[in-house]
Amino acid sequence: MESLNEMWNLVCEELKHSLNDVIYNIWFEPMQLISFDGEKVVLSVSRFKKPTIEKQFGDNLRDAFKKVLGFDAEIILEVPQDTPDNTEKDSSSRISVDDEENTFETFVVGSSNKFAFAAAKAVAEEPAFAYNPLFIYGSSGLGKTHLLCAIKNAILERNPDANVVFTRGEDFVNLIVSGIQKGAMYMNSIHDKFRNCDVLLVDDIQFIAGKEQTQEEFFHTFNALKSEGKQIVLISDSMPKDIALLEDRLRTRFEMGLLADIQPPDFETRMAIIQRKASHLGLELPQDVTEYLAEKVKNNIRQLEGAVKKIHALVNLEGSPINVAMAQSAIKDLAGEGLPTSELVKKIISETARTFAITQEDITSKKKDSKTAKARQIAIYAIRECTELTQQEISEYFGGRDRTAIHYAIEKTAPMIERDPNLRRTVENIIKNAKEQ
Repeated sequence: MESLNEMWNLVCEELKHSLNDVIYNIWFEPMQLISFDGEKVVLSVSRFKKPTIEKQFGDNLRDAFKKVLGFDAEIILEVPQDTPDNTEKDSSSRISVDDEENTFETFVVGSSNKFAFAAAKAVAEEPAFAYNPLFIYGSSGLGKTHLLCAIKNAILERNPDANVVFTRGEDFVNLIVSGIQKGAMYMNSIHDKFRNCDVLLVDDIQFIAGKEQTQEEFFHTFNALKSEGKQIVLISDSMPKDIALLEDRLRTRFEMGLLADIQPPDFETRMAIIQRKASHLGLELPQDVTEYLAEKVKNNIRQLEGAVKKIHALVNLEGSPINVAMAQSAIKDLAGEGLPTSELVKKIISETARTFAITQEDITSKKKDSKTAKARQIAIYAIRECTELTQQEISEYFGGRDRTAIHYAIEKTAPMIERDPNLRRTVENIIKNAKEQ
């Protein structure tokens, strides 16, 4: 071997073979080789990680060096004295190219979101002192994730060494499922990642509802962070009391801090959002195009911004003139109107199943339990709202049910939606998410 770097690279390859990717990335990826004198290896680790590596992964480390060197070497884990304990952060804390733009400065504030904006900014300025937990909720596409990224970016700008963990409810579920399959060591690495951070940011927390072991894990994670005075920020499409299948002990904890909702933006705010996005892209939109977009896209900021991006692409790629006809085309594509009907139906069924934490097969089956029946009725109603299919044609997607069953589902759901704003929001989210491409 010609260098220490070559030796360390070979050791890392051995570790990757003996450990799974998650454990390697969390515990060994940030580790650095300081020196090797022929008998003794000195490695740099954080104070937080040192005890766990020594106790649980010491044998893996010694074996990896023995395979590379051909003999047992003394291994010393050294904590740098001139750096903070939490210098090594999980990659989820780093600002990515995709969310660099999602700052407080680029968030367009209006009457519909100013309370949530103020609460998020207060948390970013003084984590764990302002509102803990902060729970932001609202329909899809209104800027909740933008605020979550803005909190992360602001905290890291003030304190680059802060251990900020950013995850999504669905990813957290997948981690727990993997932990159950792979055993205690893997689960311990998950515990260490989430329970020892300074700030935990979770997008789409509603996806843990109905998953018993995931909720159990998150309950203990929440308690551990709260007891240590660490900041928690949660994002959801519904307020805690309206998240179906969420355990009461989690519901009460989510409600113990500050609840802040985001409503669809008014016309003036939509205009401002369009103008900000166009300015960012170096695009000058005529007033009539801006007004057209603001008038036609009322409930989804992502679609508004997506329409501006589409116009920008058409201008750059085709040199097309910017006019209302181009805006109409952009909205049609982004709203999912260009999807084949069969594809849109499948997306609605899939999104409904995800919302109610059941399978697509359940929705289209003959199962009659109350939860499945309600989800099926909502899927049928949403399909009727979004397509020109007849009731008989809709029935073909639900196992060939009698047309009267489809009629009953629509007639029963419509008045329920009129009476219940939370159910209406749920249906709107299903439709919007299904149409997003």
